[in-house]
Amino acid sequence: DEINFFLSGLASHDRYIFLRRYWYLDSIADIARRFACSESKVKTTLLRCRKRLREHLEEGGYIL
Repeated sequence: DEINFFLSGLASHDRYIFLRRYWYLDSIADIARRFACSESKVKTTLLRCRKRLREHLEEGGYIL
């Protein structure tokens, strides 16, 4: 439930990139092609999403 709540708060573009990588296991290159952006943009988006997810879970009392 916490992860779904977190995902619902992301911008749609960030949410789709996050899901393509960690749910569908797409490669960085495939995601970049799909969204017509650079691989570095995808990597940066994923880094920021992971950081926000960690913060969200820690605030919810989860120990990581």
